[in-house]
This record gives sequence, C-alpha cells and structure tokens, in this order.
Amino acid sequence: MLIGWLVVLFLVLLALNIPVCFVLLMISTVYVFVKDVPLTVLGHVLTTSTDSFILTAIPLFVLAAYMMDKGDVSNRIIDFSRDLVGHLPGGLAHVNVVANMIVAGMSGSALADAGGIGVVAVKMMRRGGYDDDFTAAITASASIIGPIIPPSIPLVLYGAIARESVGKLFLGGAIPGVLVGISLMIYIYITAGKRNYPVTPRPTAREILQHCRRVFLPILTPFIILGGIVGGFFTPTEAAAVACLYAFILGRFIYKAMSWKDCFKAFFDTALLTGVVVFIMGMAALWSWMITSEGVATLLVEYMTTLTKDPLVMLFLMNIILLILGCFIEPLAIMIMVLPVFLPILEAYKISTLHFGVVMTLALMIGLLTPPFGECLFLLSAITGLPVGRVAAAVAPCLIYIIAVLVLITVFPGFVTWLPNLLM
Repeated sequence: MLIGWLVVLFLVLLALNIPVCFVLLMISTVYVFVKDVPLTVLGHVLTTSTDSFILTAIPLFVLAAYMMDKGDVSNRIIDFSRDLVGHLPGGLAHVNVVANMIVAGMSGSALADAGGIGVVAVKMMRRGGYDDDFTAAITASASIIGPIIPPSIPLVLYGAIARESVGKLFLGGAIPGVLVGISLMIYIYITAGKRNYPVTPRPTAREILQHCRRVFLPILTPFIILGGIVGGFFTPTEAAAVACLYAFILGRFIYKAMSWKDCFKAFFDTALLTGVVVFIMGMAALWSWMITSEGVATLLVEYMTTLTKDPLVMLFLMNIILLILGCFIEPLAIMIMVLPVFLPILEAYKISTLHFGVVMTLALMIGLLTPPFGECLFLLSAITGLPVGRVAAAVAPCLIYIIAVLVLITVFPGFVTWLPNLLM
C-alpha cells in the first residue's frame, strides 16, 4: 500500500519538473521515516551501490573524452570524415554521423559527444548551407551512438549490476552502433535528395593521405581499449586509465593543443559529471532497495510472466517499458531502478543478459531524444538556439530509423552476440 502512494508521489513530483534524483531522494526520505529504517541500512545500500572497481571506469572514460575534445581531435576527425563521405548527397550530414561513430570509440557518453563533436558539427553544417532543424536533428541523433559503440558508460554500469562481462558487452555494442549510424545515413541520403543539399568536392589523394596522417593516432584509441580488453592485457577500468593517459599525451605533448589550464578544466568537468552520476546511482539504488524490500519486484515478475510465455514478446514488452520511462527519467537511473526487476525475468525466460544489455542501452539512449525530458534535445537547443519543441519535431523522423534498429537487434540476437562469441 505504501509503495502505491510513493509511486503516485513519484509521478506528481516528476510532473512538477523536479529532477529525478531529488524526487528519488524525497521518496526515500518518506519511506525511511514511515518504516523507521535504521540509518545503518541506508549507509550499507548507498555504499554497496557505488563500491565497485568496474565503476571506476566511468569517470576515467569521461575524462578521456574531455581530453580528446580539448586536444584538437574533433577537427581532425571532421576533416577525415569529410574525405570519406563528404561527396555523398547530404555530405556534411554524413560527415556528422561518421565523425560521431569515430568519436564513439573514444568516449562513452552521448552528452559528451553532443557537447564536443556536436558543437563543431553544427558550425560546419550551418556554414555548408544546411537548415538549423535538420542540423540539430542529425547532431542530436548521431550523439546517441556514443554509448552503444564501445567504450560505453551505460554498458559499464550494466555489467556491474548484471554481473556480465564488460568486454563482451563492449564488443556486443559495436555492430548495433554501426547499424544506427547506417540507418541515419539512409535517412540523410533520402532527405538530401528531396531538399537538394550541397555536397563537398571529392578530395585528392594528397588530401586523403594528409588527413589520414592527422587522424591516425586518435583513431588508435578504440583499438587500444578493445584490443587490450579482448587480449586480456587489462580490465575495462585499466583500459579507461590507459585511454586517459593516451589522450593526455596526444593533446598535451604530441599535438600541443591542450594547455595545463585545459587539463585542469577537463578534471573539473569530469569531477562535476561524475558527482552527478554517482548521486543519481545512489538515489536510484535506494529506490531499487525499497521496491525489493516491499516485494514489488517479485510481484511484477509474477505478473509479467503471466502475460506471455514467448521470450521475444517479453523482450518487446521490456522495450516498451524502457522507451516510456526514457521519456521522463535519466538513463542510468532507469538502469539501476529496473534491472533488479528485469534480471529475474531474463533468467526465467532464458534471455541472454549480454543480448539484453545492448538492447536496453539502445532503448534508453532513444529516451535522450524523446520529450519531455530528452537531455540531448535540450543540449542541442542550447547549441543551436532553437526551441526544444522544434528540435524534438526535427528529430522525430530520425527516431523511426533508430527504433527500426532496436527492433532488428531485439529480434535477431546475433547482431549483438556474434562478435563477442567470436573474439571472447
């Protein structure tokens, strides 16, 4: 009965536009006082939810992304991507997508990509004569590739909660991430043909060679990360530390584009973002503990298993739940809140936790593009100066193509599991 009232309070507070982490804090406070829970229990829940070596990879991957951004990597990747796809119809929009796919191998955050490569891409497309709506839509949609193609902050968190190999999850996200990029490029190709967008001239062999040389060292980053994990040379956390060191050496000593002030700014921004993430994780862990203590998780599992005996139908039901929650709640918070409920269902239906990890991550990233609380929509609104509603309307056609990829990897697990099973 109490949980029912707390759920109602949760929805009311969300409707009042209060950040979800504070909503969870308020609800947890009410529960603790009503149930007279000892504070030692709360301390145990909070510490165990964040006390994991693998979670150390999250701030390290964020730091690597910030250092890459401040080390003149974005412009190098843009130039290289223009050589690859700039001559196609809608060339600069294709460049935007391909650049995000490359940066995705160095970062693990959609917001970091949108705020880094996205700023450069928006300026590039505006100078190229593309309208603001289309520019914002492609930049926002391409940014969600970051957490799918490895490395990925959500997949690190999923691996820690579900006790699944992060290395396998990273490899599992590679093909779906590329598929999302290809789907967006198909949309761009169709739209560019209708709107007659300009293309860039084909580069000369000398220009291609020059840009390849400029981008060679940054592009090694994902190969160092994945190669080290797959080869057993280091753990995902150690791989993140290596990526930070590599990004620092590139930006500070090789390219000489990053000052000591930039370094300290990268550390400060990383600490700020990490503090927000850890706070969300702690509050969501309290919510998960509450619904488990009250037996809600067990009841939901029993109810959902009565709906269907088909694992594929159950996967689609889970996707629908994630897509709805993604409209209102931050992805990492959703992951911590619902996984304690979903994991027993996966076990009951013999659904691979590796497969579901990538499916869940893509479904949650779609939430970054859906109103009313899509974070990428607000970020692109700030970058372009367009109203959030206008950005959301422009993103809507892109969502059709991205959801098609979600359906594809849900129905055919091989798109996720083939590469990890082959290499690990």
